[in-house]
Amino acid sequence: MTSTRPLRADASRNRQSLLAAAADEFAERGLNASVADIARRAGVGKGTVFRHFPTKDDLLAAIVLDRIDALNAVGERLLDAADPGAALSEFLTVAAEQRQQRDLSFLQEAGELNAEVTRVRAQLFQTVHRLVDRAREHGAVRADITGADVILLMCAPNYVTSYVPDASPDLWQRYLAIIFDGLRPEGAHPLPHPPPMSLDATHTPD
Repeated sequence: MTSTRPLRADASRNRQSLLAAAADEFAERGLNASVADIARRAGVGKGTVFRHFPTKDDLLAAIVLDRIDALNAVGERLLDAADPGAALSEFLTVAAEQRQQRDLSFLQEAGELNAEVTRVRAQLFQTVHRLVDRAREHGAVRADITGADVILLMCAPNYVTSYVPDASPDLWQRYLAIIFDGLRPEGAHPLPHPPPMSLDATHTPD
């Protein structure tokens, strides 16, 4: 009997190829990117796209899920790091690098009504809270910093550089360093306002 494993492997590769092509197409053309253009970029027929993703909304949600899953995997790995401060710094760096490679923040609204996106994003938020808790307990970040603070800051390095014409691709690193220095306890002054009590996983930054 012929093994079905190569078929599953091919299907997985096709799916990842489609997701990458769709992400590139949406990054270039926005939400008006067509399934035909996505299929052409991926080198497949439209039927292949619809076999994997029955609707365009399913495709949009899959892209968002792919990004969140990748970031959550990094965060969960770093929960076991020996240096919690370095772990949080690495996580924020990976988050900024992901956004720098392909800024698809405009897709967030497309995934807000998808239950799986909401569930996985909530899982990511829990991971961030645990990373921040570990860093705070080890004195690597100031005592008044919360996971909610860090979640809201995750997109900041890329967001601020988007206003700089012809910005260097590495400019975000400067602002991430400024942000992380602001998280450190050394020389910290009391913050003027309490942190948000909670964040809704359907309406917060990826």
